[in-house]
Amino acid sequence: MAISNLFAAGGVVMWPLLGFSVLGVALIIERVRFWLKLNKRQNRVVREVLNLYRHDNVVSAMDKLQQNADLPMARIFLAALELEEPTPEEFRLALESEAQAEIPILKRFQNIFDTIISLAPLLGLLGTVLGLIASFASLNLGDVGGTKTAGVTSGISEALVSTASGLIVAIFILFFANAFRGLYQRQIAQIQEYGGQLELIYRRRYERGEKTYASTR
Repeated sequence: MAISNLFAAGGVVMWPLLGFSVLGVALIIERVRFWLKLNKRQNRVVREVLNLYRHDNVVSAMDKLQQNADLPMARIFLAALELEEPTPEEFRLALESEAQAEIPILKRFQNIFDTIISLAPLLGLLGTVLGLIASFASLNLGDVGGTKTAGVTSGISEALVSTASGLIVAIFILFFANAFRGLYQRQIAQIQEYGGQLELIYRRRYERGEKTYASTR
């Protein structure tokens, strides 16, 4: 079936479904690029920073983070490391507050995906109902088995195009939305893991500094 015939068969609801499709594809492309960048660079950068910080190369660790400040984990680490002589509790709070600030960036467009997934099948169903109403409105009971009845049957089959289109849009978006949700959950787990490692290193440095200060008194 040609595209023009497909839209004619599906009715007026095919246009919002087309808009949802274009919007969904555009947002999917943006999210794919975002997660590819994260998965390609972030783990390597974070491991290098933790290794530098563990060996007291604080300046090098800060430089590395500032060079990669477009990464969520780098911004989280910088929020804590840029504090001036914080206590371990203040250090932990800085990590946690910045991690919370990064959540909307990691979950970006998720509400739009959920809206498309919910509305697309309903629009498809609406198109089918409108098609059935139009088909039965043209039904002539005195012409059962005639050409008009055949036209009604054809109209009913064409009305189902909108339902199929709505389901296709919803299923397509749902696949990627669930994939992005899984990546988000994995990212949250990594933030907790790497943030905990950085906090542990800082606590050891802080306690070592306290002991050194106490011994000099």
